[in-house]
Amino acid sequence: MSRTDVVVTGLGATTPLGGDVASTWDAMLAGRSGVSALTQEWAGQLSVRIAAQLAVDPANLIERVKLRRLDRSEAMALIAGHQAWADSGLADSGLADSGLDPERLAVSIGSGIGGAITLLNQYDVLKEHGPRRVSPHTVPMLMPNGPAAWVGLELGAQAGVHTVASACATGAEALALGLDIIRSGRADVVVAGGTEAVVHQLPIAGFASMRAMSTRNDDPEKASRPWDKGRDGFVLGEGAGALVLERADHAAARGARVYARFAGAGITSDGYDIVQPHPEGLGGIRAMNMALRDADLSGSDIVHVNAHATSTPVGDMAEVHGVRKAIGDHPVLTSTKSMSGHLLGAAGALESIATILAIRDSVVPPTINLDDPDDGLSLDVAAHKARPMDIPAALNNSFGFGGHNVALIFTRA
Repeated sequence: MSRTDVVVTGLGATTPLGGDVASTWDAMLAGRSGVSALTQEWAGQLSVRIAAQLAVDPANLIERVKLRRLDRSEAMALIAGHQAWADSGLADSGLADSGLDPERLAVSIGSGIGGAITLLNQYDVLKEHGPRRVSPHTVPMLMPNGPAAWVGLELGAQAGVHTVASACATGAEALALGLDIIRSGRADVVVAGGTEAVVHQLPIAGFASMRAMSTRNDDPEKASRPWDKGRDGFVLGEGAGALVLERADHAAARGARVYARFAGAGITSDGYDIVQPHPEGLGGIRAMNMALRDADLSGSDIVHVNAHATSTPVGDMAEVHGVRKAIGDHPVLTSTKSMSGHLLGAAGALESIATILAIRDSVVPPTINLDDPDDGLSLDVAAHKARPMDIPAALNNSFGFGGHNVALIFTRA
């Protein structure tokens, strides 16, 4: 693999905190929570009745006829993808006028679960009304590669459209794949990220049966509390994040604004358990060490870590142990999931955006609800309020069911 420099030139997102990157980032810096009570009729029978739902419904942004052909995860991916594309400046002149060959444009967008809402809703239609009433768009709506495919179709990407599915590490792994695609010489530009839309009674019931989710139904905004002694599980969220990755010399030639350099990535697997992380975080440690080697940096260079920290009793502290081993005692941690909830397959993309903006703006977004820190929390956390600090290099962790571990490093442009 070549040592081609790769930079980030566009950002897009739709999240529980805002309908775009700017509003999401403002909410993070202000320490606002996007978690609220579920008001749907089906939620009444569940033990978990809270979630972090989109701040702006896709129906407000996509025409109804088109939206009927899209799963919610696909719609969100299109919204984030178009935002990132426009933000990169490539949309101003179109592919032809920008000089970008469509055969040099790729897409790498994943989802941890895929079009589950379509699958479940259309199965209800089948049971209640028979096969003739099932939508002819069902398969393209539920297939896991649908979000990537739609973004690729609308942008005219011909260098490959790729779908990663690695549970909660999906968004980060999709970015790592985009990095590899550019370094391999297959493309000059990759639109990469993740999307997830499974705020539905079956996924919630399934996670709740595992006792993985917070049951703080009476106080939703306080439910996601990474590293706090009172944490009792993650809060499900939905959303999408997309980044335009670009070969550095290609971006320079067109005078693009650069957010950050995508310096390195590390991917490992635990080989330990289908849902539990390794208790000593060994896979995460190896991923962080791999990312450091890939970026040609040492642990001392990383001053900020946007942690995976989901607010689960076991996972949060295993990651703290891992960061200490791989990076050291000095970085300032945060978990933006305390505000956004856990976006599953989109988490790594959204948190990479937060990491990049932290570098750009020299500020660490806060971890809210950290009122009584775990006794084992031996690293500094930007608790309660944003912390201004110089950030030349930062790392983002994402871990997923199945033992997936992804660490990404971004540096100042």
